[in-house]
Amino acid sequence: MASRPRWRLFSALGARQLPQPASRLQPLRSRILPQLQSRTFSRTTPQRARYNYNRFKTTTNLLHRWAQSPTFYYQIGFISAGVGGFYISNLEEVPVSGRRRFNFISDDFVRRTSETAFQQTLDEFDEKILPETHPLHRMTERVLQRLLPHSGFANESSRWTVHVIDDKTKNAFVLPGGHVFVFRGILDVAQGEDGLAAVLGHEIAHNVANHVGERLSQSWVLMPVAFLVSFFLGLDDLSLTRLAVEYAFDNPHSRKQESEADYIGLIMMSEACYDPSAAADMWERMDQLEKRDGGGPPQFLSTHPASRNRMESIKGWLPKAEAKREQSGCFVTGFYADDFGRAFSRWT
Repeated sequence: MASRPRWRLFSALGARQLPQPASRLQPLRSRILPQLQSRTFSRTTPQRARYNYNRFKTTTNLLHRWAQSPTFYYQIGFISAGVGGFYISNLEEVPVSGRRRFNFISDDFVRRTSETAFQQTLDEFDEKILPETHPLHRMTERVLQRLLPHSGFANESSRWTVHVIDDKTKNAFVLPGGHVFVFRGILDVAQGEDGLAAVLGHEIAHNVANHVGERLSQSWVLMPVAFLVSFFLGLDDLSLTRLAVEYAFDNPHSRKQESEADYIGLIMMSEACYDPSAAADMWERMDQLEKRDGGGPPQFLSTHPASRNRMESIKGWLPKAEAKREQSGCFVTGFYADDFGRAFSRWT
């Protein structure tokens, strides 16, 4: 995996909530884990609008006064050089996909700040969590342990936890730190271990790529952008600018992360000797379910690509995934392992 930049800042972020987990599988914003959700550019409430307006107007006046300073352009140049240096020093390459991105939030920081979310999730679904002896839990554990050696988390596999929730919600997520939550509803869509491998591979991939840290880093860039756009346009309220920046930058970037997780997860499940075509089949079933339920929002309004588009993308990646599967020797040992796993699962 690519080495991370050494210059990381954490102290200013302690009071912030994590954004909505990139590990959300369902295309609509999940109602679970509200403490992880982050609407960085959400509309202000009516009660706070007047306060935000006055504060923004005061800040605008200060900026106008600063612009009249005789050393204004020198200061802008100095700040730009510092920001540019910070940006360049925190560019890194995403594992597997090779995408270059800006990220100054480390995996360890994200992992530590997610522990509260983990405990709150356990408290919320405590009565619905299936016991470890349940066949669905054992199947999920079995698939997870088969995927982890191909994820870069092989040395941490003993610390990963599995929680299967007896709920019809079609969702699954993996919190940073290796806390896996799978809802029974998505298991019905997965229809077996290959489909479940597609689900878990996608969720693990968000952690492999540290998408949560990247989204936090992006929010610290987009908030000043929204402010500056409002300043230069002479707007007295950030609400419209925040919304525009969300649809123009935040949502497209989130969709890019989801597609990237689809790709990384597909390669991961292929190397683990699962059938990669099961991922395309699963998204086709998701698309059919969405159409049956009235369809989802337009893609440009969503943080996730449309299920139909995800299926088509995965089909385009299948030749490479099949090649990875063959390189892993799956066609020699895979059939015997699958047969043994299916037979063994009858007694577990």
